[in-house]
Amino acid sequence: MKKLKSYYTHLRHHQPMELKWIFPLAIGSIVSLFLLFLTTLTSPDGTPLLPFYRSFSISSSVFIESKLHPLPVSYFPPPPRFAYFISGSNGDGKMLKRTLEALYHPHNRYVVHLDLEAPPEERLDLQNYVSTHPVFVKFGNVKMITKANLVTYRGPTMVANTLHAAAILLKEGGDWDWFINLSASDYPLVTQDDLLHTFSYLPRDLNFIDHTSNIGWKEYQRAKPIIVDPGLYMTKKADVFWVTQRRSVPTAFKLFTGSAWMALSKPFVDYCVWGWDNLPRTVLMYYANFLSSPEGYFHTVICNAQEFRNTTVNSDLHFITWDNPPKQHPHHLNLGDMQRMIDSKAPFARKFHQDDPVLDKIDSELLFKGPGMLVPGGWCIGKRDNGSDPCSVVGNTTVLRPSPGARRLEVLISSLLSNENFRPKQCK
Repeated sequence: MKKLKSYYTHLRHHQPMELKWIFPLAIGSIVSLFLLFLTTLTSPDGTPLLPFYRSFSISSSVFIESKLHPLPVSYFPPPPRFAYFISGSNGDGKMLKRTLEALYHPHNRYVVHLDLEAPPEERLDLQNYVSTHPVFVKFGNVKMITKANLVTYRGPTMVANTLHAAAILLKEGGDWDWFINLSASDYPLVTQDDLLHTFSYLPRDLNFIDHTSNIGWKEYQRAKPIIVDPGLYMTKKADVFWVTQRRSVPTAFKLFTGSAWMALSKPFVDYCVWGWDNLPRTVLMYYANFLSSPEGYFHTVICNAQEFRNTTVNSDLHFITWDNPPKQHPHHLNLGDMQRMIDSKAPFARKFHQDDPVLDKIDSELLFKGPGMLVPGGWCIGKRDNGSDPCSVVGNTTVLRPSPGARRLEVLISSLLSNENFRPKQCK
């Protein structure tokens, strides 16, 4: 009896513990069977429905690892797109083509323009070049303004021409991030892979524009005089002329001035072209009578627009040297300036004479470019045997292969965005 009682007591105390294990075991079995059932289900194309099952397949191979295909993971942000406007005048056709080749990348967009002063045969030669180049044709990302504009140096027609190009680039889809205006006498000091790689890490709303409100002598020599640009209403180029009456400095907005070369964000270009408030149009009409308006229009608009004034980076991204005392045009760069150009870490430089030997040195040492070829990048997968063009065979256009130029550019951008340079130099 005692043994039976003790057995009963033991059974009574331990039975619940055993029952506790039965229920989870049953539930686990049911779940396992359900998951096993799901793995047998497939989509209409025969693909298993469960994601973790997609890495495996029934095969005679005994090594499962050989059938694993992990999804590629990118540790880099997607590259941006640049929209370039390259302009020239009479005699610039050959240099413009060389600059375009040095700047070309299939991921970007390009508009080129030779003004009305260039002879028809020069403009036709450029048009034929753009329309027959095999890579340009393949990607369709180079456009020429065939109805040439008359552009007066130092006049507002230069601003109108820039806005015209920006409008074309917006109309062509607008799938770009920065608008960069250059002339035929500009040249890059880094590859497009370098530039795309570095700008991949930047906010897309930054505007690289050299600017200051300390206009100094320009108040009396540019802001107060009133000029008229004959290019607005004539068919033959002529210099601007002055009206005898002078005007006061504006009080409705604050004047800013700076370099005519810039890299503007798409949102700001949208604002200048569409003008959803009246500031861009008002400032444009004011600068229609302003000497050297390309050095003030965009600067004044961006620094008076509350939406954009805090997006400026005070740089034109150029290496430019001036004679002492300064002349109307900057010093033309040559081989003696090569090291200073590199040390500047700037992505662009100006001005260059056509076919100056320094351009060949830049091509070979900084751009790794052969004569008459495009600058090779990650998208070029052809061979270089016997002087062949590696860009004649096109690969993935989003693959970037930065050169040492990317490191130089990174140092420059880091300095421009530092606490000492970024906010303190914005629209002051």
